[in-house]
Amino acid sequence: AEVCECGYNARRKAFTQVYGSDALDASLLTIPLVSFLPVSDERVRNTIEAIERELMQDGFVLRYRPEECSVDGLPGREGVFIPCSFWLADCWHLLGRKKEARELFERLLDLRNDLGLLSEEYDPREKRQLGNFPQAFSHVALIRAARILRDEDVLLRSED
Repeated sequence: AEVCECGYNARRKAFTQVYGSDALDASLLTIPLVSFLPVSDERVRNTIEAIERELMQDGFVLRYRPEECSVDGLPGREGVFIPCSFWLADCWHLLGRKKEARELFERLLDLRNDLGLLSEEYDPREKRQLGNFPQAFSHVALIRAARILRDEDVLLRSED
């Protein structure tokens, strides 16, 4: 109840990175993926739309905008965050946007190196992987997305 009350910014029509903030964080895409709230909840749909509008870059998803709220304290710019991009594909699929979900999933698969490995982030302009490598978090998100897109995930049954 506290998260719904304090974490949702009614003026912004989205859940935010921290209580009382205006900043978005694409980790909020996990709200329906961990069954905190269903993807059918208007607040969740609004948050997904806000992330699409404000955190999409070159067809992938930034975790957050460091210039708005740098919670990690690291200087410099960020690449797109691979797990968050998979989570958006998951959310799109759960929303019935299956074609878009599949297309994003396929673009993400194309980022793998010759061994099939993914890093934490990707720079679409330089076309190179960034950050921790290999990143288990990215691979877990890939596996989960594959299951959701194949309609094998338990989340799909809980929405019925």
